[in-house]
Amino acid sequence: MNIPSVLRLLAFIIFVVALLMAIPALLAVIYGEMTSFWSFIITISLMIFLGLVIIVATQARHKRINITQKDSYITVTVTWLLISAFGALPLYLSRTLPNYSMSFFEIMSGFTTTGATTINDIEAQDLSILFWRNMTNWLGGMGIVVLFVAVLPALGVRGTALVGAESVGPTKDKLTPQIQRTAMALWLIYLGLSILEVIFLLFGGLSLYDAVTVTFGTMGAAGFAPKNASIAAFNSPYVEWVCIIFMFFAGTNFALYFKILQRKFKRFIHDGEFRIYLSVILIASLLVSINLFLSGVFTLSSSIRNAFFQVVSFITTTGFTSTNYSTWPFFSQSILLLLCFVGGCAGSAGGGIKVIRIAVMAKVGGNSIKTRLHQNAATNIKIGDDIITNETASSIAGFVGLYLITVFVSTVIISLTNYDLILCLSSVLLTIGNIGIGFGSIGTTQTFSIYPSWALWIFSFLMMVGRLELFTVYSLFTRSLWRK
Repeated sequence: MNIPSVLRLLAFIIFVVALLMAIPALLAVIYGEMTSFWSFIITISLMIFLGLVIIVATQARHKRINITQKDSYITVTVTWLLISAFGALPLYLSRTLPNYSMSFFEIMSGFTTTGATTINDIEAQDLSILFWRNMTNWLGGMGIVVLFVAVLPALGVRGTALVGAESVGPTKDKLTPQIQRTAMALWLIYLGLSILEVIFLLFGGLSLYDAVTVTFGTMGAAGFAPKNASIAAFNSPYVEWVCIIFMFFAGTNFALYFKILQRKFKRFIHDGEFRIYLSVILIASLLVSINLFLSGVFTLSSSIRNAFFQVVSFITTTGFTSTNYSTWPFFSQSILLLLCFVGGCAGSAGGGIKVIRIAVMAKVGGNSIKTRLHQNAATNIKIGDDIITNETASSIAGFVGLYLITVFVSTVIISLTNYDLILCLSSVLLTIGNIGIGFGSIGTTQTFSIYPSWALWIFSFLMMVGRLELFTVYSLFTRSLWRK
């Protein structure tokens, strides 16, 4: 392990986040929120001081950063811990939340694009604090390490390993050998779509502040909103349709947008995962629309709009709400429940297991039945035009198995809080899946503030594990990683 290189890289990442934190600090001055302003200034000062100490301490020994594959797992995991640890300080110092455990949970929820919260009255908080809270959604959506690789290529970092350790999904490496260029392109696409959504929301009558913070939650597929009632607070069908479209964009593999820029339109159209993703949304929205209309919950137009909104919100794990879906017919609720575990596409801002993994597991199951009936039959796994190798299929099976084990073990641990089993299980599923909202009391009528501090640390770990897709974090607990 190259400790000096890892430390220097972490120092530069801390500098980047400190620079970004200056934006909500400036807003605190504009809004006259001086307590929040000083909480940001103290945090920024601590980050810069720590970064400088690391740079000076490693200057003589290592001037060039060289990150190996093993180093990348450590760097990415520690990065997410550090940015959440420092990012939580403004909330704690400004007394937005009563203790550091809740503050850390809140910001980890933001950076991991989970959207779970411990704040009971969002609109009572300082606007600058809420802006920073929502900004973490946006930064975490594409990935803070991917941003770092994009804006600091001059450091000579081997960015491929870093991006691979942070990105999500089994098809995440289908981009280009020029990883800095790719990272920059992905972030420019992300920024461009975000600016476009802000403009559309402004046309919908939202203030600039609301438009930007809603965009943060939408494009990050996270769901933090500046209102207690989420998107329903704006009471605007136009705003809801804008959010539907951009939530859909956020749940799509951003590598496909990169292919469009390369004029590889056929690759986009024939992408198997995207076609499944689109088909699931259309079919689920149609079924929910019909169920809502025939049950007399909404008019036809309102049924279609609310169905599309909640279907897209759930499958992308964004977590925005346009209405109280917990009062919907059980058929519609069941569809939404299934969608949130499917998640968005690989390489998207969405959470969940991912469409490609669900599709591959279904194919594996089908092939298993086929080989039992015809033992000599030649089988392969094909998603769209892509042939899924046995190695990839095995990795996906391992991921799903490890995912389920994590859920079961975590549920048993959380049950020590003495809450009922359904509440504990749903809380674990919401955090490891980076979903944020769900069914039952947690995430709908109650926040995670009901849990003791030690449970919030468990949930924070689950959110990070879910965002980095298990292997990156769990590899730190293996002997092979630390073996020379």
